[in-house]
Parts: sequence; structure tokens; C-alpha cells
Amino acid sequence: MNKTSLRRALSATAVAGGTAALMLAGLSAASAHVGIDPNKTEANSYALLTFGVPHGCDTFGTTKMTITLPEELNDATPTVNANWTVEKVTQTLAEPRKLADGTSITKRTSQIVYTAKAPLDPHLRDALVLSVKLPDAAGKTLYFPTLQNCEQGQTDWAEIPTEGQDAHSLKSPAPSVTVTAAAAADGHGAHAAAETVPTEQAASVSDDGSQARSWAGLIAGVAGLGLGGAAFFRSRSAKAGGAGNAGGSAGTAAK
Repeated sequence: MNKTSLRRALSATAVAGGTAALMLAGLSAASAHVGIDPNKTEANSYALLTFGVPHGCDTFGTTKMTITLPEELNDATPTVNANWTVEKVTQTLAEPRKLADGTSITKRTSQIVYTAKAPLDPHLRDALVLSVKLPDAAGKTLYFPTLQNCEQGQTDWAEIPTEGQDAHSLKSPAPSVTVTAAAAADGHGAHAAAETVPTEQAASVSDDGSQARSWAGLIAGVAGLGLGGAAFFRSRSAKAGGAGNAGGSAGTAAK
């Protein structure tokens, strides 16, 4: 290998190594706190919120995760995780809360508590999933303060940024989801279908049989032509046969 090739190989190795280091640093930073990965954020939608359980408290494994629901939510359905047991904590409301369907509730689910069947290794991560119905509050950020208990010690991920403060500057930020506007229904396809389908149905319903009669007439005409042609050929054959017989009779008489 010449010097130029060697330099290129070393440069490529350095770039690859640097990229790998940055990726590892990014993964480390991303897993350094409890975060939420929602599959949906639209107002009034049902969303799955995946809470990433980070490393434990220093070198001690995680034993419990207590997720507090924001006041805007009345309930959450926890997804079963084989490594944890799960329970709901209910709260009695100071006064009944009226729901969108007109009914009222006097209690709500305030917390979801996951307890590890065995301490989660501090070098490993896990994911806890909640199903929730997001409120009709586009633009609002919902915070889910989460207490992480470990074999020794705990971390309370409950810090909420003040107005204008960068959440990344917080030491133990609460996991959060920002509700977005509901997607506008696209009525173009439905409108086109509404115009097309009734037109086809109207054509089918308004058909008084004239099309069927036209086809029947055409078929009958074709059949008639076929029969006429057959009769014509039979007539020609008969005439040809008669002429041949007449010629034969004349020859016999001459003898």
C-alpha cells in the first residue's frame, strides 16, 4: 500500500470512528432521562405513549416507575409488560367532572404504577406503554411527572420548565407531549364518490329495459341472418342438383 492509499484509509477510519462516537454520545444523551414517544399527538385522538425507562440510579437497578397523569386526562390504559406488574391509582375529585358525552365522573385515574419483578439492570433500558385519549387542547403541553425508584435512591423526573425556559436545561425534566391540531378531514374523495356512485345507481335504476330489448333485437337479427344464409345455400345446392339430374336424363334419351 502506498502512502496516499494509507492516508486515505486512516482518514476514513477516523471519520468512521468519530461518527460512531457521536452516535454513541447521542444515544447516551437520549437515554439519560425518562422521555415519551407518542404515536399520535392530534387533539381528541387515541394515542400510545411509550415511556423510555433509562439507566438506574447510578449503579442501582430500577424497581418502580410511578407515572402521574396530567389533570387534563381522566384515565389511561397501561400495556402489559412481562417484566413488571402494574396498577392504577384513582383520585376522588373535589367536584364531579362533566364529560363530552354529557355524563359526569367523580373519580379519575391519577397515577399508573409499574413495579419491576426483578430490578432493571442499570445498563439496560425498558419501555412502558400507556393508551390515552388526548384532550381537545391543541397547542397545550401535557406533563407526566415520573418517579423512578431504584434499589438504592430515586430520581424524580418532575421538573416543568417555566415560560420561555428550555426544557433541556433542566436536570430532571418531566416527560411531556404537546397536543397538535386535529387533522382536517379531506372531503374531496368522499365528495367525488358521492357524485359518482349515485350516478351509476341512477343509471341502473332508470334503465326501463330498452337496453335489454336492443340487445335482444340485435341477437335476433344476427340469428335471422344466419338462418337466411343457410336457406340461401340450401336453395343453391338444390338448384345445382336439379340441373345435374336434368342433364343426365337428356343424355339417356339421346341414346
